[in-house]
Amino acid sequence: MYTGNQLRDMFLNFFASKGHRILPSASLIPKDDPTLLLTVAGMVPFKPYFMRKVEPPFPRATTSQKCVRTPDLEVVGKTARHHTFFEMLGNFSFGDYFKAEAIPWAWEFVTEVLKLPIDQLWITVHPEDEEAKNLWIEKTGVSPERIKYDPENLWAAGPVGPCGYCSEIYVDLGESRGCGKPDCALGCDCDRFLEIWNLVFMQYNRDESGLLTPLPKQNIDTGMGLERIASVMQGAASNFDTDLFLPIINKVSELSGIPYHDSPKNDVAMKVVADHTRAVSFMLSDGIRPGSEGRGYVLRRILRRAIRYARLLGIDKPFLEQIFLIIQRDYSHHYPELKENENFILNHLRLEEKNFQATLEQGTQILQDKVKTLQEAGETMLSGADAFYLYETYGFPVELTEEMLIEQGMSVDMETFNAAAEEHRRLAKEQSQQMKAVQESAAISEKAKALGTTPFLGYHELAAHTRVEALFRDGEEVKDAAEGDEVLIFLRESPFYAESGGQISDSGLIRSLRAEAKLIEVKKGVTGTVYHRFLLTQGVLHTGDEVEALVDEHLRLATARHHSATHLLQSALRAVLGEHVQQAGSLVTPDRLRFDFTHFSALTSAELQRVEDLLNKAVLANMPVAAEEMSLDAAKASGATALFGEKYGDTVRVVSMGDYSLELCGGTHIHATGDIGLVKIISESGIGAGLRRIEAVAGAEALKYMRSLNDQILDAAQLLKAQPSDLLKRIQGLLVQVKDLEKEVQQLNAKVAKSEVESLLQQVKDVEGVPVLAAKVSAQDMDTLRNTADLLKDKMKDGVLVLGAAVEGKVNWVTVVTPVGLRGLHAGQIIKEVAKITGGGGGGRPDMAQAGGKDAAKLGEALDQVPGIIKSHIK
Repeated sequence: MYTGNQLRDMFLNFFASKGHRILPSASLIPKDDPTLLLTVAGMVPFKPYFMRKVEPPFPRATTSQKCVRTPDLEVVGKTARHHTFFEMLGNFSFGDYFKAEAIPWAWEFVTEVLKLPIDQLWITVHPEDEEAKNLWIEKTGVSPERIKYDPENLWAAGPVGPCGYCSEIYVDLGESRGCGKPDCALGCDCDRFLEIWNLVFMQYNRDESGLLTPLPKQNIDTGMGLERIASVMQGAASNFDTDLFLPIINKVSELSGIPYHDSPKNDVAMKVVADHTRAVSFMLSDGIRPGSEGRGYVLRRILRRAIRYARLLGIDKPFLEQIFLIIQRDYSHHYPELKENENFILNHLRLEEKNFQATLEQGTQILQDKVKTLQEAGETMLSGADAFYLYETYGFPVELTEEMLIEQGMSVDMETFNAAAEEHRRLAKEQSQQMKAVQESAAISEKAKALGTTPFLGYHELAAHTRVEALFRDGEEVKDAAEGDEVLIFLRESPFYAESGGQISDSGLIRSLRAEAKLIEVKKGVTGTVYHRFLLTQGVLHTGDEVEALVDEHLRLATARHHSATHLLQSALRAVLGEHVQQAGSLVTPDRLRFDFTHFSALTSAELQRVEDLLNKAVLANMPVAAEEMSLDAAKASGATALFGEKYGDTVRVVSMGDYSLELCGGTHIHATGDIGLVKIISESGIGAGLRRIEAVAGAEALKYMRSLNDQILDAAQLLKAQPSDLLKRIQGLLVQVKDLEKEVQQLNAKVAKSEVESLLQQVKDVEGVPVLAAKVSAQDMDTLRNTADLLKDKMKDGVLVLGAAVEGKVNWVTVVTPVGLRGLHAGQIIKEVAKITGGGGGGRPDMAQAGGKDAAKLGEALDQVPGIIKSHIK
């Protein structure tokens, strides 16, 4: 029996023997592809090659690609095959070979390497792909009777992009795995016939209208799920019963104290926990962070689902770390990022687990409140809408809600729950939109491809003589552009820095003998071609014109100061907080820097001061700043810091600042750290779970900031009639005065309230035997209003209080029912109706409730209706 690891190696080595280059898996974060949140297939990293936006550096490749898909999230664990994370084994041809080679090689691997019995294999082809059918017959000897047509055999990674007809290989797992129906055959919904390999003949590009146009060259893209082929080769009942999952599931079983295969319900929960923790571990290892949108939201949703299902197994203590360590042990030999990024992964697992446990506790409290309400009303069924609210807002699976209700002798209205869930899915489907790439015209793409990489002169030159290679206006190539035109320009070489790595693009201009244009934006395309967007401010510019390209030197230097300061800042943060600190993003502009980093608590004032001191100490040391190109392996060996989650080429640029900082960086920098000038941290804040942000200014901007602070101090000193040196002492004295005055005001308010209470008690009315006081009172805030209600409650002993106070055109309401349950009255229900009259709402407990209203003019009207409202609620 082959292990999953052996099967992965067998596949890769087989295609290496056929001239394919074995490549490591690309990141789960698609590179330069905003149409996808996550890598969903083996071909995703190769889309630029298939589209011929970039010439492939090799004609053939083979990979085991990490993939994540979530459309079938709800069925994971309930079927034998569905997963969130999976490994896709694939072989790829970039215009080199096509069907005539791909088909027999696939057959050779399946029948001669894996030695699967031929009489158990079936083939599907598209009805219009007779060529593929004939090749199966002629090249492999497959019987025509074992080849079936499937109109669904057209494959694509997304709604737009490369696609093509495909041919699938199925294995018949035997009658024991089938549904038992007499007509059970290929295409049946049961588990008997399992698709193990999809050969995609990539020959078209599909646009947003669905139109298929031939690709420049015919390509091959195949995909074999490692988990699926492992289940076949190991004779496992499901993917979860292979060695790729069993160690993880066994750990879940150990933590829960429940044997695997103990019950179908528990098995589903174990499979979900195993699958989801594996997915989360790999997503984190590629630098994806839990968040509230995009791929971060996908990660958080999967992670929380794992925690919820663990709760169903009785695991209510932190467990994700223990599961991750099993995954790391079994997978890190092929995916070293699981070890390299261990601290990052564990920190996020711990934090998310802790935060979500608190969220679950909130949801539990809400469910208990709803149970109490049902019991008071004599009902035994929770509405589906309430159950879905708990699921959607607090992450409660309906199974957990059901379990908790059964303990109370109650149930969930599953019919309305399913209706609410279906409506939610429908709305989500309608509202969801694929992230779209900025679509450039085919003419621009072709020109960029033809021109290739634009040489960048800007590391050493801020003025350069170059040539206009092409002009585009509104996506169309033109020969010339006139004053007022906004155009895209390709230059022969460029001194302008293209926005990258957090550093914004340069400002500047180009000038010919008869024209001048202002630079708006600079970006680099996938071909390495630099796209310059200019506004013509003078004259007429022609394709072929020789021009002088001038970078705004003042802004470039200010940007370089801030960029170099970010490198020193990262080193200072790691020195003060620890090596776990990693850059999570940055913004470098001429007037400030923003640096996002991983850390799990706010920095103390002392820590911030130490960071700032170290940073400026490095500036004063005036260390040389040098840049050197080297291989990625050499850079790693030198200890250079890389941006977590970033994928680098074979050759990288390493920027050093003395022996204080060493980073992979393509940005522009000053020549020595002393050129940075003063660096001042202006803020530190949290921007998400486990993420902090520091903003700072350097050089002239730091001086400007310090002058601004000094001006504010002088203005404040003048207002308080104090010397700047005495300002703190003066403020402290005023705060003492304010506190004393506030105390005096509170005492006076208490006296006024006490006096008002005696007067208010004279307004008590009898409503069917219940003492009722509905009155307008003077109360500047809700606290004062509640205090007045407490005084009246002590005096009345029993009855109902409804007090309203007008505050700045709005209304504050408080209702008290004493004792609790008096004549079936509920304070929350009463206040809800009263507040509604003033355009507001609220609620609360049966004994006390508060609310707000928007229209103080209707306060009197609302109070007049209180007796009638109470009368309608008396039981």
